Amino acid sequence: MKTGNWDEIEKAKKAATDVLLHNANGPFQGLPRTAGWGYPEPYTRDLMLSMLGIAVSGNSKLMDTMRKTLVTLAANQTPKGHIPSLVHDPEDRGSSDTTPLFLLAVGIFRKVTAEHDFLQDAVSRSLVWMEYQSPSDRYLIGQLPTSDWRDEQWVLGYGLYVNTLVYSYLRILGQDDRADKFEHDMKRFTITGSTIHHHVHEGLVVKYKPYYALWAYKVYSSERFDLLGNSIAILSGLAPKSRAQEMVAWIEGECAGLKKKVFCVVIYHPISFHSCSLKTRTGSRVIRSLICPATIIMAASGHL
Repeated sequence: MKTGNWDEIEKAKKAATDVLLHNANGPFQGLPRTAGWGYPEPYTRDLMLSMLGIAVSGNSKLMDTMRKTLVTLAANQTPKGHIPSLVHDPEDRGSSDTTPLFLLAVGIFRKVTAEHDFLQDAVSRSLVWMEYQSPSDRYLIGQLPTSDWRDEQWVLGYGLYVNTLVYSYLRILGQDDRADKFEHDMKRFTITGSTIHHHVHEGLVVKYKPYYALWAYKVYSSERFDLLGNSIAILSGLAPKSRAQEMVAWIEGECAGLKKKVFCVVIYHPISFHSCSLKTRTGSRVIRSLICPATIIMAASGHL
């Protein structure tokens, strides 16, 4: 990578770290605020995603803040294992991604601190909760529309974003047997009503497309492109190297076309672009990198 790109990434890392430190102590029980100059509430989704960057930042204050956040979430967990949408409010419930994000964040925290039993009771309850979210009692997780962060773009049935989170937490928590079976189910093709399929259960692989479906359920599915879900599929290793490379090439081509037509100049959080190409653990590149403070810090710390 060019020296100029690394300089840019280092500046972005500092800016991202400054934002996270600015947000570290908010007005609700001293928990982090979601947005530096916007939402003061501690939204579970945003704070759990920030764990990716905090874990590799080397900043002890941010790690202490995340410890407090995770412990509070565990205390506000429902008896059956569901994690609330607001860290401090046990009654604000219903999100499909908060529980898998909690499990992923705890897994990362354990890896960094070597506290291998950290919040074990809460983790055990959440793992059981997630198993009950599979409509077929198999491995892929189902959801209701707008139960993740996308209010305008409905995702129903088996959504890509939530299921890539599930795969990620299974791997980091050492649930490899279940992760292998999950991966097998997800790599089935989507089902179309006009075609006779040899498989009964739908998956999220789109025939003749390099990327995964936005969602699928029975004979219904969406082939709209989900940058966040597909990026997590690459970063987690769920996407095979060949598919990841094809996906990145497709994204680069689409972005070039959008910029040429002036349909896309910059896309902001949670799925925006940064002008560099980064090598991932699978050997593929994430086009101009999925960016939030977490990902900028990961990039600058050499973890992508």
